[in-house]
Amino acid sequence: MSDPSDDLRAFLTSVHPYNALPGDVLDGLLSAFRAQDYAGGEAIYTFGEPLAGLYLIREGAVEITDERGNTVSLLSARNTFGERGLTRDGLAATTAHASADTRLLVLPRADFLRLIETQEVAARFFDRSRPAKAQRDDLANSRIDALMSREPLTCGPDTPVQQAAQQMRDRHVSSICVTDGTRLLGILTLRDLGSKVLAEALAPDTPVRRVMTENPLSLPPDALGSDVLHTMMEHRIGHIPVTEGGALRGIVTQTDLTRFQALSSGHLIHDIAKASDVESMAAATAQIPTLLVQLTAAGTRHEVTTRLITDIADAVTRRLLTLAEEKLGPPPVRYLWLACGSQGRQEQTGVSDQDNCLMLDDTVTPDQMPYFHDLARIVSDGLHACGYVYCPGDMMATNPRWCQPLRVWRSYFNKWIRTPNPEAQMLASVMFDLRPIGGDATLFDGLHSDTLALASRNSIFVAHMVSNALKHTPPLGLLRGIATIRSGEHKNTLDLKHNGVVPVTDLARIYALQGRLTPVNTRARIRAALEAQLLSPSGGQDLLDAYDVIAEARLDHQCTRIKAGEKPDNFLAPTALSDFERSHLRNAFVVVKALQASLGQGRGTLS
Repeated sequence: MSDPSDDLRAFLTSVHPYNALPGDVLDGLLSAFRAQDYAGGEAIYTFGEPLAGLYLIREGAVEITDERGNTVSLLSARNTFGERGLTRDGLAATTAHASADTRLLVLPRADFLRLIETQEVAARFFDRSRPAKAQRDDLANSRIDALMSREPLTCGPDTPVQQAAQQMRDRHVSSICVTDGTRLLGILTLRDLGSKVLAEALAPDTPVRRVMTENPLSLPPDALGSDVLHTMMEHRIGHIPVTEGGALRGIVTQTDLTRFQALSSGHLIHDIAKASDVESMAAATAQIPTLLVQLTAAGTRHEVTTRLITDIADAVTRRLLTLAEEKLGPPPVRYLWLACGSQGRQEQTGVSDQDNCLMLDDTVTPDQMPYFHDLARIVSDGLHACGYVYCPGDMMATNPRWCQPLRVWRSYFNKWIRTPNPEAQMLASVMFDLRPIGGDATLFDGLHSDTLALASRNSIFVAHMVSNALKHTPPLGLLRGIATIRSGEHKNTLDLKHNGVVPVTDLARIYALQGRLTPVNTRARIRAALEAQLLSPSGGQDLLDAYDVIAEARLDHQCTRIKAGEKPDNFLAPTALSDFERSHLRNAFVVVKALQASLGQGRGTLS
């Protein structure tokens, strides 16, 4: 089976690295690729079997799982898979099946190996020492300031070419920008050194001004990835300086584009799933800030971005549990590791601590408890090393209070509901966001729904929970203008966590409690409350829109700090926003405040 060559050519030229291949090489691939159709659910290959070749998704969707059946990637059109096995022994390193009706293009192994041996752009792309590519559209739609290197190598125009070459060697880069102060004068590349210096036998002390490309093509910081791609292709160049008012701000190279395309949550999870130690996992999670910037720059919705970021934390936790069992031996009884807080709600951003606990089978004996204390310490320490810092409130499985048999957990919830003192309200709020991560999930069966039913029937407990939920208020001052923090380290900023997303999270939790709604994610809870008519259609949609505005402002702020080389936080200065942005944010706070007032008055709806 084959695709018409014209259609296949058009498709391949929309996919990297094929769009960067010489015309004659691409022509050769047209006859080599073979189309293969799979029905949804049908196996493509299984772990350990010989691979037919390199797989490129023409249309449809494919799920990739490891040898234990854990999902490591969910792929769609223009994604490639199978290359890792092809470059080793030709055997599948994963299992793949079509998750929808799918058409694949298969490039036989011999043709694939010949391609990466003869074409550098293909070899770089399929180099599995780096993560695999994300969807091309993400790159095309991203701003150039999310792609560029912010500290390009520079030299003066009178620098000897030998010294410039040594600087490039030492920095492991392929170009150097020639500047006068911050003003860009030209650029010198490895190609220039070969064709203009070595080929012409110029002296080592030749000044770079004689061989540089003067007034090179450049782009502004607000250009898109598509502008970079088009410029590189049209002018056949691999380096584009980024300038603003003539001043050099950065540089984008083909390597930057490859690196950007290579980063995805799926491949980070793949790297984590095969990691043999904490250091390898930490190397993967260190890329989360870059991934966050990439996702936001591509216009990914906040709830998708935070879900993808949380999936990485889940994968780290499960891998640490596996490593802990390998060290300690099989667990003496069934256990379940659960996350609460933002990980439990699948809402992690670039700033996350750890909130977790352990539920144990009721048959556990006192002499078996040290095993689980050791397991908790291994996992918690590993999470901390991977950037998920210890919980300041000690809400972790390492705390014996939160490492208990199931019967104790049931008694906890029953006591909190019967006696809703301030501590009980706080703990119940945290524990209502529990989500199973690793272990035997059947231990959690029924506990969540039973607790919701018990709590919703206790009107005194619900009233206390409502009162507790109203303690976090949006930052509105007189006449509902935006009010900033008045003193301290974060003076004149807004806390977009505690006064932004947390009030919405608290509202959604109350709606879930009132309606016995099982979702844990904030947005899913609001939607479920709408369907259960706990919120009026207009009030519910307003709350969803308000939450989106606040959550996206929070992610945008974190990305701004990451791109500036700073650690992400939740403190936004309103002066950094345009009048339009401030207006929308203020309106969002007003919606949340109105719903809080409605809930506090016992109405629970907003028409």
